[in-house]
Amino acid sequence: MSLPSFVAGSGTLDRLVDTARDYARAAASDNTLKAYAKDWAHFARWCRMKGAETLPPSPEMIGLYLADLASGAGPSPALSVSTIDRRLSGLAWNYAQRGFALDRKNRHIATVLAGIKRKHARPPVQKEAILADDILAMVATLPFDLRGLRDRAILLLGYAGGLRRSEIVSLDVHKDDTPDSGGWVEVFDKGTLLTLNAKTGWREVEIGRGSKDQTCPVHALEQWLHFAKIDFGPIFVGTSRDGKKALETRLNDKHVARLIKRTVLDAGIRSDLPEKDRLALFSGHSLRAGLASSAEVDERYVQKHLGHASAEMTRRYQRRRDRFRVNLTKAAGL
Repeated sequence: MSLPSFVAGSGTLDRLVDTARDYARAAASDNTLKAYAKDWAHFARWCRMKGAETLPPSPEMIGLYLADLASGAGPSPALSVSTIDRRLSGLAWNYAQRGFALDRKNRHIATVLAGIKRKHARPPVQKEAILADDILAMVATLPFDLRGLRDRAILLLGYAGGLRRSEIVSLDVHKDDTPDSGGWVEVFDKGTLLTLNAKTGWREVEIGRGSKDQTCPVHALEQWLHFAKIDFGPIFVGTSRDGKKALETRLNDKHVARLIKRTVLDAGIRSDLPEKDRLALFSGHSLRAGLASSAEVDERYVQKHLGHASAEMTRRYQRRRDRFRVNLTKAAGL
């Protein structure tokens, strides 16, 4: 982003350019921007190997690039349809930042992509839902030291709130505590209210108190904040080497994924499978899917809680909850 060539530079305008760049970077999450940067780097390297230029965009070359990704003819294995689709979105975004429009409907791109989807598309692979008994078993594996209190609050709050892992670690104690805040908490007698700046915009998530302190997400949060002596800034932070002091650095969202996988193993969940398969089954999304699958309430409340724009999206998270609940075969008289 820069000034138009016909505009003379000045201190004020130069500062506005920097401000506009900051806003442009805030238009997408850090993880999305990192993925788009990797997409462009991979495509640029592929073009150099083929003796082609990345600019201006060539629909013919991009069609060949997609075919190469799908066929696995090179040294790299074939990519899934969803990954190829994501790569194409990354290229479109990168071209837009460079002042070019990539027409995804161009026949050289659209036809190749349609053929890839027809030939290679598979049913979506969904992560396993962590159900109520699972989360209780996972929490039970944690110690009651400072790290254990923190991780217990992460799991219970993430589960009860149906939160994404990025939403969990982006929480602050108060509004506007830090520039990189993704939301804040307010604790009341009946529960806690999270105000989140999520993918679909600002939303509020109500998390009521549980039936007992041992499994209550609000109590777990209060215990962590009290013993970690956190009253300002990021809620979930690292701890010192000896585990006796909370630091100021916000946790990375990868900590949530590692925590889920570790406690799934420690709790013996799906012990009928090899460890590698068990680790592949669960991720941060397992918390959201678990809440959607376990909460026996009207679907509308689950949809609102998760911040989904449609009921269909919510149903994708409800792993087998309603399977065969309604038997149309018998209803039809058979």
